[in-house]
Amino acid sequence: MIPATRNGLLLIGVLFHLVYLLSIFDIYFRSPLVHGMTPHRVPLAAPAKRLVLFVADGLRADKVFEPYHNTTAGRTEELAPFLLGKLRTEASWGVSHTRVPTESRPGHVAAIAGFYEDVSAVTKGWKMNPVNFDSVFNESRHTWSFGSPDILPMFAHGASDSKKVDTFMYPPEFEDFSGNGDRLDTWVFNEAERFFKNAQVPGSELNTMMHQDQVVFFFHLLGIDSNGHGFKPYSQEYLGNINLVDRGIQGLVARFEEFYGNDKQTAFVFTADHGMNDRGAHGDGHPDNTRTPLIAWGAGIAPTVPTDAGQRAPGHDAFSEPWALAQYERKDVNQADIAPLMATLIGVPLPLNSVGTLPLSYLNATDEFRARAALVNALQVLEQYRVKHDQKQKTEMFFQPYAPMHQLTNTPEVILARIRHSIDSRRYAEAQKECSQLIGLCLEGLRYFQRYDWLLLRSIVSMGYLGWIAYSLLFIFGSYVLSPPPSAAAYRSSSSGLLSALGVLVFIGFSTMFYRQHSPAMYYAYVAFPVYFWTDVLRQLPLIQAISTSYMRMSVRWRPLAFVAAYVAVLEALVYAFFDRRVYSVAFALLAVTWPLAVSPKFRRRHPRLLILWFVFCLLTSIFTLLPVERNDHLGLVMAGGLLITLSGLVAWHYSPHFVLPPTGVANKDAQRAAVAFDRLVILVETLLVAIATFLGPLTSTETAKHGYLPRLHQIACWTILVVSTLLPLLHGSRLNRGARDQHFLYRLITIYLAFATPFVLLTVSYESIFYFSYSVVLLLWLTIERALYFERAENELLAPAEQTRLSSLLAPKNSVSRLSQNSQQGQSVFALGRTLGLSDMRTSIMFLFFVNVAFFGTGNVASLASFSIDSVYRLITVFDPFLMSTLLLSKIIIPFFLVSAVFGVLNRSLELPPFSLFLFVLSTTDIMTVNFFFLVRDDGSWLDIGMSISHFCISGLFVLFTIVLFVLSHALVGSVLIPTDSESGGTKAAIKKHR
Repeated sequence: MIPATRNGLLLIGVLFHLVYLLSIFDIYFRSPLVHGMTPHRVPLAAPAKRLVLFVADGLRADKVFEPYHNTTAGRTEELAPFLLGKLRTEASWGVSHTRVPTESRPGHVAAIAGFYEDVSAVTKGWKMNPVNFDSVFNESRHTWSFGSPDILPMFAHGASDSKKVDTFMYPPEFEDFSGNGDRLDTWVFNEAERFFKNAQVPGSELNTMMHQDQVVFFFHLLGIDSNGHGFKPYSQEYLGNINLVDRGIQGLVARFEEFYGNDKQTAFVFTADHGMNDRGAHGDGHPDNTRTPLIAWGAGIAPTVPTDAGQRAPGHDAFSEPWALAQYERKDVNQADIAPLMATLIGVPLPLNSVGTLPLSYLNATDEFRARAALVNALQVLEQYRVKHDQKQKTEMFFQPYAPMHQLTNTPEVILARIRHSIDSRRYAEAQKECSQLIGLCLEGLRYFQRYDWLLLRSIVSMGYLGWIAYSLLFIFGSYVLSPPPSAAAYRSSSSGLLSALGVLVFIGFSTMFYRQHSPAMYYAYVAFPVYFWTDVLRQLPLIQAISTSYMRMSVRWRPLAFVAAYVAVLEALVYAFFDRRVYSVAFALLAVTWPLAVSPKFRRRHPRLLILWFVFCLLTSIFTLLPVERNDHLGLVMAGGLLITLSGLVAWHYSPHFVLPPTGVANKDAQRAAVAFDRLVILVETLLVAIATFLGPLTSTETAKHGYLPRLHQIACWTILVVSTLLPLLHGSRLNRGARDQHFLYRLITIYLAFATPFVLLTVSYESIFYFSYSVVLLLWLTIERALYFERAENELLAPAEQTRLSSLLAPKNSVSRLSQNSQQGQSVFALGRTLGLSDMRTSIMFLFFVNVAFFGTGNVASLASFSIDSVYRLITVFDPFLMSTLLLSKIIIPFFLVSAVFGVLNRSLELPPFSLFLFVLSTTDIMTVNFFFLVRDDGSWLDIGMSISHFCISGLFVLFTIVLFVLSHALVGSVLIPTDSESGGTKAAIKKHR
């Protein structure tokens, strides 16, 4: 057993949450890939000799299909006249529906390999392959690819023969979001032109290879995505890039026809990997991100047959109503369906892991070809089902097959026999229908085996989370609630050894089963934690019995129950707030009104201005969670927020003599005055940096838009003030500076607030900086009110002792008057000696949780990082760099957490609680929320719901780790501070107590 210490508990908590964070990927999102299948291909002549695939990265469906109202020219026109011309004459078309995460890698894998990567794969590698998979490129005779270095290498490295896929890529520094991204697509089209010139030499190796069958040409067009990020999808840059791509494709199509003598053996497919929302972001399951265009024409593609005028063709709905394409049948597909379509067109085996269903309506072929192609599609999916079935049957101790596939009249063999008989009898429509049913059964069977271990694993994980809550709460009772704290063996069961042995036997039993079933190594870790937690809980049964006995002896037993019920209710409300941010607005409104009414009349008389400020700023902060997370750039709001922060800095500087203290132990008056002047100068310098950022940020954005690139001088200036401002609190007063002297807590918090304001303002695109100002004021008011309430309670305890309501009184009632009186005579707070956690501290804990969640959702939805505009980083970097851009964006998101953690750390010291006691109580109870989100994770339904459910669980599961890191950092950042022991005394005259 790990020793029952604070650090031991933190270590176990970190390990537990790291391991259990992975549980949803083992339960809900295990990799669908299996190996060992036999490849299948259509045993008839292929409709096409070659395939040309265009992927317009980041192109949403409506932008290419809908008419464009050109306000400058005063007319309505089409952005893609060539593609739409093909649609009306010789193409099949529709909407390709993608899945989350709507990112470039998963989108390309789905379209080219035919399967949807499990979500965990995006954490294993952005550009390279986290797992081996088959693709249309791998099955082709040869593939030539042109485009981005972020996409092309993963298919080249994933090929069975590395020489099979050639790549032509521009340098990574070309991906600069500050300028017009259409230069990326221009490069691709120009490179393709050079490629054709090199291939024109008769008899050359390249010319010979290009005239083989089963070859693929892939053109990745990133410009639209870059312009969407940089200028938004409604911008002239984004829309103009669509037109450029259309013209470029028109030129390339003509080049292919010229090179191949217009032999009618080329199939063309145009699609996108994902769409883009109006904020210029993607990644989540919003329909703007999941609906992409698909237009296919050329060899093997069924041409469009328009309906009579006034008649609506099949497939249309309200989404396509504005497109003026109602005469032409819309044939929607799932993104993974594109891979079997492309493979069938050029006659290569379907990718082995493809789960796509061949869209037969796109094929211009005989009924026999369609039927045999459908059979190949069914055989390929059936191969995966059989491998999955055999794997489970071989390893599971109590194997249960997928029942619908094992009925006497519905086995795969029987269904295949019926299909082949229908084809031989030329009942092709019936065969296609049977193939579709078989594919559906196989996919459901694959899903059944994907969920095979759900019940067992979800039970284990649930017991793990509940065990952690019980284990950590008992530690807190023993360490921070009981007075005096019991020894380690005081409340241990006499049967501890037997219980430990029983726990070991349980773990051995599960391990034996997992070993027999060849389960992943993580399964052992999943079961180890609940066994450990519940064994230790059972060993502490005497402690639980003592708590229960003492509770039954209480005269007022409803108060603890009421506090606990209210605490759990608030946690459940915070769970609901993940789905509706307006809950925070309601909570702020309630706090603004109810807290001033709940305090004593004496408190209201003593602190009227404090309560009025609390009322005003709570209502102001409540506005932000009513505002939409989708917001456009608003430089006026950016400057307004920066000016408010600057003004608050000037106010702090003006009143700083009240809380800037001279150094202790220095008798020289001049040295004292110099130290005070320097501390005040730091506030002034930080305020000046905020003022510079307020004007430099919008100016940089304006200049970048004007010149089409980020001016180097502006970039250097932005980075300089960001680095300087961030380093100031680290070098002045933090624990990193061992020579730093002790400072008043208010001075330290203000310098931290101003220091982080500069990077926050630089990364602001709208109202975020106003939120930062309002949120910070509310945190400071919360700290001040909690301190005032604490001292009032201490005063009441000293003057009129009553029955203690702290939880410690349940077990160890004590006469606190004499000790408190003696303590006060020593110049300390009345609670300073033997201070333990009480019921009122639950309010402080839940308030901390509330403010942490407000930091999460105040200006966006952390469950979808796409709700935070990437425009935030364009004043610092515009060249595409996923790591640096994500780091800057995450830095902006976590700045409010530094503030709330710093305030909470000071509050913990102000309330004279043992270090980390309140923090540990918060950590022990937040997994009530995590258990909620664990059972709310979905792997079906809309992709928006699936993506959000994953994000919610990860946020809640990471809360413990995230808060530990922030708390440690803020503890180091705040440093050693001086805290007055009288809530109403001034900073220079107060009884001061040093807190480390």
